[in-house]
Amino acid sequence: MYIALTGSENNKDVYIYHSFRKENGKSSSRIYKKLGKYNTLLEQFDGDRDKMMAWAREQADKETKLYKEATGKISVEFSKAACIPMNERRSFNVGYLFLQELCTQLRIDKICRTIKERHKYKYNLQAILTDLVYARILSPSSKLASYDYCQTLLEPPKYSLQDVYRSLSVIAEESDFIQSELYKNSNFLYPRNNRILYYDCTNYYFEIEEESDSKRYGKSKENRPNPIVTMGLFMDADGIPLAFDVYPGNQNEQTTLKPLESKILQDFNCSEFIYCSDSGLGSAANRRFNSLGNRAYIITHSLKKMKKEDREIALNPTQFRKVGSTKFIDLRTLDETDEEVYNTVYYKEVPVVTGNMDETLIVTYSPKYKAYQRRIRDRQIEHAEKIINTPGRKRKGKNQNDPMRFVKKTSVTPDGEIANKQVYNIDEEQIQKEEMYDGFYAVITNLEGDVSEIIRINKQRWEIEENFRIMKTEFEARPVYVRREERIKAHFMTCYISLLLYRLLEKKLGDAYTVSQILGTLRSMQMTLLNTASGYIPSYTRTELTDSLHKTFGFRTDYEFITKASMRTIIKETKQIKSKNHNIAHIVTK
Repeated sequence: MYIALTGSENNKDVYIYHSFRKENGKSSSRIYKKLGKYNTLLEQFDGDRDKMMAWAREQADKETKLYKEATGKISVEFSKAACIPMNERRSFNVGYLFLQELCTQLRIDKICRTIKERHKYKYNLQAILTDLVYARILSPSSKLASYDYCQTLLEPPKYSLQDVYRSLSVIAEESDFIQSELYKNSNFLYPRNNRILYYDCTNYYFEIEEESDSKRYGKSKENRPNPIVTMGLFMDADGIPLAFDVYPGNQNEQTTLKPLESKILQDFNCSEFIYCSDSGLGSAANRRFNSLGNRAYIITHSLKKMKKEDREIALNPTQFRKVGSTKFIDLRTLDETDEEVYNTVYYKEVPVVTGNMDETLIVTYSPKYKAYQRRIRDRQIEHAEKIINTPGRKRKGKNQNDPMRFVKKTSVTPDGEIANKQVYNIDEEQIQKEEMYDGFYAVITNLEGDVSEIIRINKQRWEIEENFRIMKTEFEARPVYVRREERIKAHFMTCYISLLLYRLLEKKLGDAYTVSQILGTLRSMQMTLLNTASGYIPSYTRTELTDSLHKTFGFRTDYEFITKASMRTIIKETKQIKSKNHNIAHIVTK
C-alpha cells in the first residue's frame, strides 16, 4: 500500500492506495482508505509536510500489515494421535448474527434498560429476550430446549435457566411497552406504512385437557378438542406486524378489536388509518368505532348472510362496471372464454344505511375467481362420491369445506315410513345454492372514491394470514407448553418479536427470497472451530442468499478461515448502532 494525494491545489485529499493484480494479470490500484483533507492534516503537524507524510506512510504500513494478517495464508497443525478435548463444543451457529444486528438497530438494549428501572432483578434481560427470539427463529422449541440451543451460538448464555423462567413474568408485564417501543424504533430500519392497518385473529392450542384461566374451550380454527387462547394481531400496509394481544379462547373475536386498537391510538401515535379485516371482525360496533376521527374501514361482507332482498340486489347481474370504466355491463352478456374478459374484475356499488352510518357495499365479480371456485368444488364433489361408494360410517365434519356437505342422506321412504337402509346421494340442491355465489365477492366500506384502490387494499389481507402461518408453522408457536398466564403472554411476545425481525429482514433483502429459503439458510449457517488456538472455518454452503446477507449487513462469515480475533470484531460490529453512512454511534454490550 502507498500514499497518494489527489484533487486540486487548494482541495487535496490524502489516500491510502492498494495495489493489486486483476484476473487478466495486469496490475492496478484502488482507494483503500481516506486519511483526510491535506490542509487539515497539515495543520495538525504545524505545517510540516515531511512529518505529515511520514505519519501517512506509517498508517499505510499499519494497514498493509493488518491486510496481510487478514488475507494471508495460515497453517494449522493437527495430530492424528490426539483426540479432541472432552465436552468441547466445535460447531456454532452464526446465522443469529444477522438477527443480532437487527435487534441492535431496534434498540432492544435501551428498551431493557428502561424496564430494569421499574423492576428488581439481577439477570441480563436483554440477553435472555434476544436469545429466546434467536432460538424461536432458528430452532423453535420449549424454553428448556431453547436454552440448550443457545449454547450453540458463538456467545453462549451467561445466565441460568431459572433466570429465563423468572424473566417471563417481566416480559409479560412490559408487553405493551415493548411493542410500542419496537414500533417506534422499527422506523429507523424501515419506514412504517401505517396508512392501512389489517387486523385478524387466530387461536393456539395447549397440550392439556382441562380449562384454566385464559385457556378455554372455544371455536378452534384447527378443529382441535384442546383448550385454546386467541391472538389478535395488527399488521401495517407492508405486512410488518404492528401490535398483538392474547385473549381467552372462549371470548368472541368481535370484542378483541377495540381494546387493542385503543392501545395503538394511545401508545403508537397512529390516529389516521384505514382499518381492514374480514367479516368475522366487522360487526356494526367495530365499523362504527373505525368511523370515528380520521379513521375509515374496508371489511369483507358475507353475501350468504345478507337479507334475501339485499342479496338479490347484490347478485343481480345488471349495473356492473369494469374497473376504470363508467359504462354499465350485464354479466350475462360476457364472453368468459375471452382471455381479457376472463382476467377482468367487474364491480357494482350498492348504498347501505346501517343505523346512523352511510356505507357502500362493493360487489365484485371475477370470471377467473368463478372458475377457481368451481374447480375446487368439483374436486370436493368427486371426493364426496368416493365417500358414498365406500363402505363404513359417513359423517359430516365441522369444516365449511367438508365434501360431506354435498351428500344427502335419505332415512325414510317416499311414503314417510322409516327406511330399512339409509341411502346417500349427491345433494344437487346444495350444489346449486353454492354455484349462485361463484365469482362474487363483497366488501363494505365508508370510503368514497377509487374503487380499484379499495379492492387492492382488501386483496392484501392474505399477508396477515401469512404472518399467522409463519408463527404457527415456521416458528412452531403451538402447541403452547407453558401454563402460567404471564408465561403464556411472554411466549407470544417472543413469537411476535421473531415475526417482526423476520419481516424486517425480508424487507432488507428486497423481498427477493421465500420464508423457507431465508430461515433454512440462517439455520444452516454453522462455523466449525478448528481448535481453541486458531479460528473458524465455515461449514455451510455459500449461496446467492448468503452473499446477499453479507452485502446487506456489511460483514462476511464465508472466508475460508476466520481468526478468533476477526470473529470477535464481527460480533462487536453487530452490536453497534450504525447511521446510514455506517459511522459508529453506540455500542451495546451483552
